[in-house]
Amino acid sequence: MSDAAPAAGKLYVVTAPSGAGKTTMVKRLVELRPQLGFSVSYTTRPQRTGEVDGKDYFFVDEVRFAAMRSAGEFLEHATVFGNSYGTSRSQVQSLLAAGRDVLLEIDWQGARQVRENWPACQSIFILPPSLPELERRLRSRATDSESVISRRLGEARDDLSHWEEFDFALINDDLETAVAIAAGILAGEGGQAATTDPALRARISALLEGQQ
Repeated sequence: MSDAAPAAGKLYVVTAPSGAGKTTMVKRLVELRPQLGFSVSYTTRPQRTGEVDGKDYFFVDEVRFAAMRSAGEFLEHATVFGNSYGTSRSQVQSLLAAGRDVLLEIDWQGARQVRENWPACQSIFILPPSLPELERRLRSRATDSESVISRRLGEARDDLSHWEEFDFALINDDLETAVAIAAGILAGEGGQAATTDPALRARISALLEGQQ
């Protein structure tokens, strides 16, 4: 029996504007690859109905979050819609050291920090098929007020402008197709989703210009 330590896992960052289907896609990827490590973020956001502390997020107050940030416990952290979010550095390091690939589901600001702190990571940006479809998805949740929806749509336009910073991008117009592409990226076969791909760049440019 070998006592050699397992090969370190790979770190992946997944980012998308609110309503693009990021959370659903990540859950599907974890179902497809049970050994995939999923880092649970800390947040000061109020816990929603159906959410489980320690599974969906670690829900903490601003005082606890500030203390963790000051102690350097976060690999990345950001404030989104007035709430703080952060990724535990030790949690990610433990999963990677155990040989498990890890997914971080964070916003573009956090993704930028992770790329700076962990250059070997690979980053994936998920886009909606169109802004009208994004608005439809946000409204279908029936969980946010009109003012919150308007703010999320405004933030989404800014989020989308950062897609070129990422290694890969995919358009979530069909969930099964998008999940298959994302799974291919994790398997090292995501060439068609590389942000350097001319065909993909043209499609995304058309989407952002409202031509689709």
